[in-house]
Amino acid sequence: MPRYQIIEAPSVLGLWPSGVQDAPRVLLEMGLGTGLGLEKTTRLEAPHYDPRRDPKTKLLNPAGLLSFSQLLAREVWNVIEDGATPIVLGGDCSILLGPALALRQRGRHGLLFADGHMDYWDAALEPYGEAASMDLALVTGRGPALLSNIDGLGPYFEPADCVAYGTRDHLYSSDFVETPYPAEIMRLDVQEAHALGAAGVDQALARLTHERLQGFWIHFDVDVLDDKIMSAVDYRMENGLSFKELERLLGSAFATGKVKGMTLTIYNPNLDPQRLIARQLVGTLLEILQP
Repeated sequence: MPRYQIIEAPSVLGLWPSGVQDAPRVLLEMGLGTGLGLEKTTRLEAPHYDPRRDPKTKLLNPAGLLSFSQLLAREVWNVIEDGATPIVLGGDCSILLGPALALRQRGRHGLLFADGHMDYWDAALEPYGEAASMDLALVTGRGPALLSNIDGLGPYFEPADCVAYGTRDHLYSSDFVETPYPAEIMRLDVQEAHALGAAGVDQALARLTHERLQGFWIHFDVDVLDDKIMSAVDYRMENGLSFKELERLLGSAFATGKVKGMTLTIYNPNLDPQRLIARQLVGTLLEILQP
């Protein structure tokens, strides 16, 4: 059986249909699946997108997010039980809810959150109702219970078991007001990631490979990368990680043998018409996953 299995999760329920829904198809066209030796993938279709904001939760598509998260959770665990590592291609960052729920149902796990944004908005304050701006909050128990406490299992990740790596919205967004997040979450922002290098990666992985955990999940939002090499995202910011820094982070993470799976989110093919960015991204992922 192949080491990895790809789950296509083209959901934009936590954002809007800007183009990220086409990321799984394009990344597969650029050779991600064949590069991993896969003959087929599993594709999960998201519920219909509703642009109206729910007055109770303040979210877009809360019911759809719930049902899709439960569907994705089942598929993620099926792959893990079959002995493979799921690579979940989004879509927007709200797809993290599915793997988070799957892992919480079966024990205590950590989260390596590699994202240019902290994604810890309060649902009542976030201006657009986008769960993609709240995913770290939701999976650590903050936000509307419909999503943050599915089946009474929240938080899916304890804050002390999470590392936010490479964030920079608090540094480069002039209109950004940061929602306070639990002090237990380890944050190594982009400046610290640059400065610490391999030592910072070691610090992050020490938190995630602790004996209290049964493994950890990787959430990789491509906007953690530098804008010069990853401009195919909807919310752009200057600075960011290089591909070399990404390889060091994710390569070291997979080398621990404790990674349960990975979500990849926010790549927008509409902003990469020549597919130059997609080719570089796929090439880097293959170097990481099959060193």
